[in-house]
Amino acid sequence: MHILDRFRDAETGRALLGRVFVLAERAREKLGRPPVFMEVCGTHTVAISRAGLRSLLDGKLELRSGPGCPVCVTDYGDIDTMVAFGRLPGVTVGTFGDMVRVPGSTTSLEEEKARGADVRVFYSPADAVQWAEANPGRQMVFLGVGFETTAPAIALSVAQAQAQGVKNYSVFSANKVVPPALHALLADPELRLDGFILPGHVSAIIGRRAYDFIADQYGLPSVISGFETLDILDALYHLLQQVLAGEARVVNGYTRVVREEGNPRAQALLKQFFDPTDVSWRGFGVIPDSGLQWKPEYRAFDAAARFAPEVAEPRIPQGCRCGDLLKGKLTPRECKLFATACTPTHPVGPCMVSSEGACAAFYQYERRGAVGARE
Repeated sequence: MHILDRFRDAETGRALLGRVFVLAERAREKLGRPPVFMEVCGTHTVAISRAGLRSLLDGKLELRSGPGCPVCVTDYGDIDTMVAFGRLPGVTVGTFGDMVRVPGSTTSLEEEKARGADVRVFYSPADAVQWAEANPGRQMVFLGVGFETTAPAIALSVAQAQAQGVKNYSVFSANKVVPPALHALLADPELRLDGFILPGHVSAIIGRRAYDFIADQYGLPSVISGFETLDILDALYHLLQQVLAGEARVVNGYTRVVREEGNPRAQALLKQFFDPTDVSWRGFGVIPDSGLQWKPEYRAFDAAARFAPEVAEPRIPQGCRCGDLLKGKLTPRECKLFATACTPTHPVGPCMVSSEGACAAFYQYERRGAVGARE
């Protein structure tokens, strides 16, 4: 309860938590087991772990992490391609910070940088365009990683480069979109879920209506949630209400940010610059129409087309369960490598590297009780 005591209105928090406890117990009686909900977004995973909600609700309901960390779902082949860009002469690789330490088949961008590759971290792709303009003697390849949230900004960076006549800027698009991944999850007969906590950031772009298929086709309740502890508790409260009532609706619990139709301007940018394409997700394999490739008219800014680096068949490390974790089939504590062979300083998989990765969140906030974990 000390977590809730930190709030300005701790009484409201305790009351909401009490309602969640009551409804969770009733749902367990109805289902014959604790209800299982998946938080799709990696930022939700971190928020849940940091607030201690998972342990607080242990025995009442179960929270599983999903494929909501864009770094984590980037497949080995794409990581190896990113590393290959860094080995090309005259090429500077620009990236968001989380990608630098993600291990590929044999190495990472961090290791390549230590060997002399020019790898630079940018907070915005617009900054990478400015760098390219100031350094015309080098090719800037920016690594486009993220979901619908970051893809519009990456598209705008290409528009910026085009408008400014920057010829030495290109983007390797590893961007993905969320709804097809949810279809893939829900089509898995091994996965047992009673509802979703849906991502707030992505939903701000695509809107509430984009998720109606979860209720209409699969009969599961879902709630779009913000990232404060009370937001998440409120989402759980609405999910449990639907489970008990036998309902399946998509509830917008983040109305201060998310609209029914989402952000039309951002959606227009995605349609202007990208075409949907089949891409591979770590743990899932190829998901149809789940990636974003550059439209033909922007091919000049397509790093994959411009450089076509040679990449060998990926090698997957033995024992890494990151793929199963992203599908909600286990928790980090159930992986034998967690907190032993795989740590933040020596990561085996990306789930331990990314700031939104479930393994990183569990390592920092929920390490106790892991299989073989060292305290």
